[in-house]
Amino acid sequence: MLEPTTAANSFNQELTDHEFNQLSAFIYNESGIKLPPVKRIMLQCRLQKRLRELQMSSFREYCDYLFSHSGGDAEIVSMLDVVSTNKTDFFREPTHFDFISNTMLPEFMEGSRGGSFSAWSAGCSSGEEPYTLAFVLNEFMLTHPTFSYTILATDLSTKILQQAVTAIYPEERVTVVPMHLRQKYLLRSKDRQNPTVRIAPLIRQHVSFARLNFMDSTYSSVPADLHLVMCRNVLIYFDRATQEKVINKLCTRIRPNGYLMLGHSESILNMNLPLQQIKPTIYRKV
Repeated sequence: MLEPTTAANSFNQELTDHEFNQLSAFIYNESGIKLPPVKRIMLQCRLQKRLRELQMSSFREYCDYLFSHSGGDAEIVSMLDVVSTNKTDFFREPTHFDFISNTMLPEFMEGSRGGSFSAWSAGCSSGEEPYTLAFVLNEFMLTHPTFSYTILATDLSTKILQQAVTAIYPEERVTVVPMHLRQKYLLRSKDRQNPTVRIAPLIRQHVSFARLNFMDSTYSSVPADLHLVMCRNVLIYFDRATQEKVINKLCTRIRPNGYLMLGHSESILNMNLPLQQIKPTIYRKV
């Protein structure tokens, strides 16, 4: 093995078209993420960190390792951690959370007179979405004693899931959270040189995290009969055929009349799906 300083100094190669084509095809088959040629430089930059960590001096050496029997098994999760894009915020696309509070939860109480509301944040990134949902559901629970809830949050990236489980965020990340929720559900660090907050245990206890690849043949590890699935701003990284397959698999985990929420840049127009549109990006399983 090369010494780290030697590998770092000797690494000056670019990702060739052939290597990019090999890697982008592999990434597509493993994760559904589509990387067109314009993403070559982005992929090169993101993978350079892995080459340094593995003390490799070229993309050719990395490809040989990745496509070997032993290398592929060991490296694929780490590679997908680097490749996947993780962008999210608290209360992102707030109209969805308004719909949950004003329509979905009252409808749930009318139909069930209480009980456990189950939701899945599919593609949860660093956790802002499932924790935002937990804020909303917990507020509803405070005024409805027979109501309870559970949230499963999944992502492809093991690295980003570790951040989500830790539930610590820079203070500037939570400025969009209403003050009354911050006071109830966020704990401020004592280190004012590095101001952070942590999600309170009473919220964290309702959210569980697991790794899931949307390319899995089934989502059998996810509970069935869910009341809500949120899969927002994830499908934009897939081609149209993959989007339809993924949404159909998501629907197998939703109970009849349960809801699916997508991102505002995503559309299911002309797809063969068991869904009825209720509002833009909000669908009910039929």
